[in-house]
Amino acid sequence: MHLSFAWRYFKAKKSANAINIIAWVTTAVIAFATCCQVLVLSVFNGFEDLVKSLYSSFYSDLKMVPATGKTFVFSVDQLNKIKQQPYVQAVSMVVQEKALLQNGEHQPVVNLKGVDENYAKVSGLPGKVTTGKFDTGTSDDPHLVIGYGLQNAADITVNDAFAPTQVTLVLPKKNSTSADPTASISEGFAKAVAVFTIQQEFDNNYAITNIDFIKQLAGLAPDEFSAAEIKLKYGEDIDARMADLQKGTGNTVTVQSRYQQNMNLYNTMRMEKWAIYAVLTLILIIAAFTMVSALTILVLEKKKDISILQSMGGTRSFIQKIFLSEGLLLGGIGAFCGITLAIVICLLQIKFKLIKLQGGSFLIDYFPVKLVASDFLLVGGSAAIIALLASLAPAIKASRQAIELK
Repeated sequence: MHLSFAWRYFKAKKSANAINIIAWVTTAVIAFATCCQVLVLSVFNGFEDLVKSLYSSFYSDLKMVPATGKTFVFSVDQLNKIKQQPYVQAVSMVVQEKALLQNGEHQPVVNLKGVDENYAKVSGLPGKVTTGKFDTGTSDDPHLVIGYGLQNAADITVNDAFAPTQVTLVLPKKNSTSADPTASISEGFAKAVAVFTIQQEFDNNYAITNIDFIKQLAGLAPDEFSAAEIKLKYGEDIDARMADLQKGTGNTVTVQSRYQQNMNLYNTMRMEKWAIYAVLTLILIIAAFTMVSALTILVLEKKKDISILQSMGGTRSFIQKIFLSEGLLLGGIGAFCGITLAIVICLLQIKFKLIKLQGGSFLIDYFPVKLVASDFLLVGGSAAIIALLASLAPAIKASRQAIELK
């Protein structure tokens, strides 16, 4: 019954026009705040999905790295044991090292990644090649697949119409103890045959080549690697399989999921998302102050109604519920309108790409959005809680009012 009283008070024309104005301003501010919250969360969801898809092109489902040091010994038997696991689709062994890439006067430092013939089965990078063909060559004839940014930085030619650029790679030798600095480094030559484009972090820093070529330059043993990258079969539980592999490899190797390989990135994105959400919640809190004003004035206007209810046996709890429900109505209607408007805007953006990104350095030219049901529950719940807290003081004031029937 208290809900019907609250609804009557909400839709009834007030004697003071200011109450109507304050009530509708409160509802509009709540609608605006909830709309902004859903829009911002949806844009962050869209960018998060975009970044994850880009990073999944470079990082494998699981990655085995040494618990200490830069390399670990991995025998053929150990490799075969992992390949035989029913949940493993493919395994690629990797050696990674910092190297100096020399092309004339250009000498950028790169992350040189040596991969085996199975790399295309665990990584989406070969599908991101925009010029040339993904081919790492052999130890005797090594090829280089470089990022687009690195190509520009080192002025490397990768074009069928011209001879591909042959670059010099300089990297440190393992466990070199010579007093001669030149003896602690080694040089090799590789032919740039392809360019990939994923994301600026990778495009500017990474070059892919043959694993045996890097091993020879770095002085690594045949069974010595920097990592083992693993692709799981579709639908496998990554966390469960990561735990299984960790049990089987002991303490010398750490198994990482794709999330753990990029933990700093994902944590930063999550923190930014919730920081913006917290800032927008302040708008709801500001709206709560106008709600307090509207309900307080309403309590003063409905003194006679409250007294009549009290004389008819209405308890304090019943009267409190009326004005708490009134506050929830203001917050609920505002939140519903705001969330509905945000959904409409997001659907229009998804279909028509109305809002564009400024500049031409992005892989897409529009703001990506993704609607997530949990965001609606979070935003709606926040609005309801704030509305309930804001209506608490006026509701208590109404319940404690003395009976006045004059």
